[in-house]
Amino acid sequence: MKDANLHETTAEKFADPTTTADGQPRATVALSHPETLWFNTGTLCNITCANCYIESSPTNDRLVYITEDEVRDYLDQIKERNWPITEIGFTGGEPFMNPHMIGMARAALERGYQVLILTNAMRPMMRKTMQQGLLDLTAQWRDRLTLRISVDHWSQDLHDQERGKGAFEKTLQGMSWLRDNRIKMSVAGRTVWGETDAASRDGYARLYAQHGFEIDAHDPAQTVLFPEMDASVEVPEITTACWSILGKSPDDVMCASSRMVVKRRGADRPAVLACTLLPYSPEFELGNTLEQAERDVALNHPHCAKFCVLGGASCSA
Repeated sequence: MKDANLHETTAEKFADPTTTADGQPRATVALSHPETLWFNTGTLCNITCANCYIESSPTNDRLVYITEDEVRDYLDQIKERNWPITEIGFTGGEPFMNPHMIGMARAALERGYQVLILTNAMRPMMRKTMQQGLLDLTAQWRDRLTLRISVDHWSQDLHDQERGKGAFEKTLQGMSWLRDNRIKMSVAGRTVWGETDAASRDGYARLYAQHGFEIDAHDPAQTVLFPEMDASVEVPEITTACWSILGKSPDDVMCASSRMVVKRRGADRPAVLACTLLPYSPEFELGNTLEQAERDVALNHPHCAKFCVLGGASCSA
């Protein structure tokens, strides 16, 4: 693993999928224990955040709405490939803008999976049809459905700095509705403000206590704090030697246990990606089927180093 004080640019460093800029073999990760299959429901979102890694907005439809039938096809493929999947995740964009969201969640719940939906808990989720759909799902599968709410910071000022004035209050309204209907929640926050992990979690704990949210601020699975994802920041490349240097295993990296399905605008069918964080990087597209997506993934992007290997983060529950 080369020191970050290199003269090579980030682009030069991550140019070759097999070799790092200084000629060392690049680390790869095998799909050793598939646990989560993610579906991107589409990149359309009701808001435009200041630093959205997927550039979601009210006008971005580079990833279009995936359908219930397409989700069911991949659920069939899980069974055919005998993948030991336990969790189906839905992300966006804002998943509740997709009119198929309730049907897609039901399809996964019917087959016994845990279901995780990432949402800002704002107006799209609060539409009457979506509220009723969530109530119907939780009436039958309450213990297996979790909504992970995007609360970038425990304070209104910093959250609204990222998501726009008034966003914090609207999200709290949605979370209060979920609380009152006993729908399980977790939270996704950010660490971009230089706050210590302990201080950040203490802040979330105060927020949860104030509103009666049954979320553990000190459990990393219930309050997930994501590092900043800035591809322009200088990071070291990950070589095969890094595993022993860092005392880590490739099995710990997110692409060892998950894949994501997306539907690109104009495409005839969905595609399977190696990573939830890199929806627009063609080198991380593995094919259209789960069988094609079983191949190894080269850690050939700054996010691989900063977010997954060095940051130790994961999108799954």
